[in-house]
Amino acid sequence: MKRTRAMSLLLVGVLALTGCSTTGTTDTGSATTTASSTSTAQTLSTADTTELFSSRDLEVGYDEETSTKITLSGDSASSDSDAVQVDGSTITITDEGTYILSGALNDGQIIVNAEDTDKVQLVLNGVNITSATSAAIYVAQADKVFVTTASGSENTLTNGGEYIAIDDNNIDSVIFSKSDLTLNGEGSLTIDAKAGHGIVSKDDLVLTSGTYTITAASQGISGKDSVCIADGTYKITSGKDAIHAENTDDANKGFVYIAGGTFTVQADGDGISASASVQIDDGKFSITTGEGSASATRKTEQMGDPRQQDQTQTENTDTDTDSTSQKGIKSGTTLTINGGTFETDTVDDSIHAGGDIAVTDGTFTLKTGDDAMHSDANVTIQGGAFSIPTCYEGIEGLTVTIDDGTFDITANDDGINAADGSATSNRPGEANDNCAITVNGGEFTIVSDGDCLDSNGALTIAGGTLNLTCNGNGNTALDCDGTYTHTGGSVTTNDGSEENPNEMGGGGQGAPNHQNGQGGPNGGNPPSDGQIQQKDGETT
Repeated sequence: MKRTRAMSLLLVGVLALTGCSTTGTTDTGSATTTASSTSTAQTLSTADTTELFSSRDLEVGYDEETSTKITLSGDSASSDSDAVQVDGSTITITDEGTYILSGALNDGQIIVNAEDTDKVQLVLNGVNITSATSAAIYVAQADKVFVTTASGSENTLTNGGEYIAIDDNNIDSVIFSKSDLTLNGEGSLTIDAKAGHGIVSKDDLVLTSGTYTITAASQGISGKDSVCIADGTYKITSGKDAIHAENTDDANKGFVYIAGGTFTVQADGDGISASASVQIDDGKFSITTGEGSASATRKTEQMGDPRQQDQTQTENTDTDTDSTSQKGIKSGTTLTINGGTFETDTVDDSIHAGGDIAVTDGTFTLKTGDDAMHSDANVTIQGGAFSIPTCYEGIEGLTVTIDDGTFDITANDDGINAADGSATSNRPGEANDNCAITVNGGEFTIVSDGDCLDSNGALTIAGGTLNLTCNGNGNTALDCDGTYTHTGGSVTTNDGSEENPNEMGGGGQGAPNHQNGQGGPNGGNPPSDGQIQQKDGETT
């Protein structure tokens, strides 16, 4: 009988979003003025993903009549194919083809050792394989291997708690592959890695369908060149990162791409981590790291002598460097989110990038002991709904540009912060031309113990509705060290700082990599540090 069933998947290619000019009416008290605001957002382009999933990656069917059957029987196995070598409880597959496995191995292993041009499909149809001292499935050589769970089947793969070398490769996971590896299917797969990782590919790792429950002492899912997920359901409990891609040899590799799926993650490291880029187009994500945001040591704003603040920053930064990263989603370079639902409860940043962050859509509920969203470069948000009930700072980057979206932020320090965390950044209170906050639209409700909006450079409000409440502590709702420009939108504060952010009190120095404007001798920023340009905007 021939079983063929193809998955349909809509992959997003290049998404171009251009800035636009809008004309709106703003209420400036007794007069009504027509104000023109032009979005300064740059065109956002996501990666071309059309080549990441082949038709065979998405295909979960197979031809039972032409496939080779392998029956597992405790301490041995049987098959009528010359391409299947049985040595006790070690089964080695040496040729291209589709192999249907059923039964159990009490302490055994499936090895794929074929030609480097061969494609091999392993269909798991009710298997339970335990390897006490190695991988349950080991791909030593092939062009590509597909591990497919048969429709309705339940399968379990386990490592017993240690790995003893059987060749020159460092086998350290329940499924270990030296070649490209794809997992798909319409059944379920439970992986229990009492030591090491759950699934590892030393090349590209692709998952397109199926249901997976992974418990791993170390990483849950790991790909050296990439981890690409089209769909599926994943419950991952990991001692380190839940989903991990890292390539130290090629800066363009080590990326994560997720088109969709449902993810429930409990990680003692990062939820999703890539040495290169991360792109998420859709999916449902529930990510908890460590013991959650409530377990984090709360940072506090450092007020007083700037020289003491600089010293404090250095000491704290050194401490952070030595600690375990427990972020929700982390990229070494760019991070792009085009949609999805995200719920996080993280010790460190919920969303973090070493490069630019771009968000075009999505629903976010972010609880964190640090920043809800942090970029070492630029943050651009063009839409989405953000609920951030617990954080140190809500959104932080060198620049922050927001075109649209809804934002409900409660922050222990700043709600939105533009700061330069580099060693060459300006001293507190001095305007930094590299830093800027630009608000072109959106609805904002921000309650902060620090500044609601704090820019170490320019602050521009060209649209949107902002309801800002600063709880004092020497801080203000609006604070900037550079030019303040208000050309559109409605701004309401509880302290009047929208009238003159540069001369209001506050702007104390933040904790490591969280630099706020330093107040002047009497708590106000020197007028010379910035100029105010206010036009046609409502301030109350």
